[in-house]
Amino acid sequence: MLETVRWMTAEGNILAGCEDSHQRLPGKLRIIDQTKLPRELVYLEFDTIDPLVAAIRRLAVRGAPAIGCAAALGLAACAQHLEPANFSTGVQQLADQLAASRPTAVNLFWALDRCRQAHNIDELLHTALGILEEDIRRCQAIGAHGKSLMEEGMGILTHCNAGALATGDYGTALAPLYAAHAEGRKFTVYSDETRPLLQGSRLTAWELHRAGIDVVTMCDNMAASQMQAGKIDLVLVGSDRIAANGDVANKIGTYGLAVLARHHDIPFYVAAPTSTIDATLADGSLIPIEQRDPAEVGAAEGVRVYNPAFDVTPHELVTGIITEKGKQHPPYGFG
Repeated sequence: MLETVRWMTAEGNILAGCEDSHQRLPGKLRIIDQTKLPRELVYLEFDTIDPLVAAIRRLAVRGAPAIGCAAALGLAACAQHLEPANFSTGVQQLADQLAASRPTAVNLFWALDRCRQAHNIDELLHTALGILEEDIRRCQAIGAHGKSLMEEGMGILTHCNAGALATGDYGTALAPLYAAHAEGRKFTVYSDETRPLLQGSRLTAWELHRAGIDVVTMCDNMAASQMQAGKIDLVLVGSDRIAANGDVANKIGTYGLAVLARHHDIPFYVAAPTSTIDATLADGSLIPIEQRDPAEVGAAEGVRVYNPAFDVTPHELVTGIITEKGKQHPPYGFG
């Protein structure tokens, strides 16, 4: 699979586990630069805070679980340079800078809150590597719980990227596809372009094709006609934050797919680890929505641009939510 987020030791070893983490310093966070895909597979390494924050903001690493893993390992990489006497204060300051990088994906804050409790660098690295290891296990479990939805000959629509590139490995919404594919089931995945940054065509299609899964890329506004033509049997997407009542924040355009799926009587499933659930928010209206750089959207000079990164799908349009604990169906209650 794709080692999207990893710890690289000074000896050049790539690590995901948290055992004996006290022996793994010095080191750096290593990520795939997703802005270069699919034309180039480029890796970046970090052990200072400003370049790391900038990389998260410009989506060199993206996807809620991957952001959380990268922030945790990046915090450890930066914190190894702190003096022991100033460790606790320095970690809090570094974590605050990382927390300000993106507002919507709750995994970022969840991971940083766990790391803030560390009393020394060994403990911090052990925690960060543990977060990565947990994410990989959770994604594998999501795949195991969701693979029964993938039936032979199905057409499955997905939006944005919720695969190995968006997580520690395997993915959330793509994990059931990988699990079913490994068992020999054949199906076609329709990958929305996902404008304006084309995460579906650049990342999801590249990732699935690389894995040997039949994938077709189409423009976002072709989804309705494909549903009308009977090409889509299931919609499966990821999430950046899920409210206590089951409202789901995901890449802009997801809400429209949910409305279309309901009209055409197509199941609409969300796959995400429990770390994406924010039980402190009663409903989706409270989820902060990131506003992206207007330059990402092509527009005539002088025209104002509206560019939210996410929208919120009401829980009543969600057929089921797949987590590492299994499939959950309405009524949702994550409080």
